[in-house]
Amino acid sequence: MRPAPLDEYPIHQSPLSMALVTATDRNFYDRCYFNAHDRTGEVFLVTGLGVYPNLGVTDAFATVRRGDEQWAVRFSDALDERSLEARVGGYRVEVVEPLRRVRVVCEPADGSVCFDLTWEGAFPAVLEDRHVLMSGPRAILDATRFAQVGGWSGTLSVAGEELRVDPDVWVGSRDRSWGIRPVGDADPAGRLADEPLAGHWWVYAPLRFDDFGLLVIAQESADGTRTLNHASRVFPDGRVEQLGWPRVEIAYASGTRHPESARLHLTTPAGEPVVVEIETLTSVALSVGAGYGGDPDWTHGQWRGRDWTSTSKYHLDDPAITSRLPFATVDHVARATCGGAVGWGMFEHANVGRHDPSGFADWFATAP
Repeated sequence: MRPAPLDEYPIHQSPLSMALVTATDRNFYDRCYFNAHDRTGEVFLVTGLGVYPNLGVTDAFATVRRGDEQWAVRFSDALDERSLEARVGGYRVEVVEPLRRVRVVCEPADGSVCFDLTWEGAFPAVLEDRHVLMSGPRAILDATRFAQVGGWSGTLSVAGEELRVDPDVWVGSRDRSWGIRPVGDADPAGRLADEPLAGHWWVYAPLRFDDFGLLVIAQESADGTRTLNHASRVFPDGRVEQLGWPRVEIAYASGTRHPESARLHLTTPAGEPVVVEIETLTSVALSVGAGYGGDPDWTHGQWRGRDWTSTSKYHLDDPAITSRLPFATVDHVARATCGGAVGWGMFEHANVGRHDPSGFADWFATAP
């Protein structure tokens, strides 16, 4: 074992070299996520990079939807040394100013999805409440994350067509998370093969308004028990206002679990109501090209060999794609209103399996 370059910096939190993490769980991860879209919702980019120290893997992905077509590019390689450099293949993330400005570059050899984009936070980043998800007696997700809303500048090229990314038009959100979550090849199911998860309901809504940013998170089990709860409003001076226990109303398209709109009921510390109306526009299912749970093409942290890359193009009216959507976490471009103010951001939602408050009795139930 050699020392890691990170050992030069006064950042240690355990009596270990920074080449190692304190958790021995194979599913330890350290990841960044970004999304970007214009205010029409016609183009939606979702991208990120992850490091998996106990699997010895690092990887990245970028996927762009335009209309009913979606392109995805992925990079993966061996993680031989942990350092401050976040790079794999033709993909890299450069921290220009911590918690404020980040540059993300994607340069695949085939030129399918290329970009050189700089993120600038509109408000300070917010540290979310710790995220835990249980599966039987075991925590399959135990992570910390900070999130931020902001805007983008630079260029984005999709299938050879270059788009100018203007920060007056292009907005989005980003997060950094680390901890434990299912990555790489699946663990043996064991007892859970006979006693699977009954259902999972999830809402994640980072929203940007001119004068403040909103962050709402809620997670529920099949019977509606709330297992994660966060609602806050952040202001330019860094003040963070807690907004209580969010109540979420979702209108699903008939015969589906597609959320056409949502209403978030929040409460200030003084007891005043804050109501957010959300209209969903275009979307990206994270199990289509992005490597999240259920993606049959590729999974984060999966060993694919050294210097591996892959590109895919999806036609989103393909039944093989649409059949996945009721079982996926989906990122939706969101147009929001709050007290007369108009904002933009993301409405990430999953409602899979049984969820009693939604009236879904099993994995195949849909809205009337």
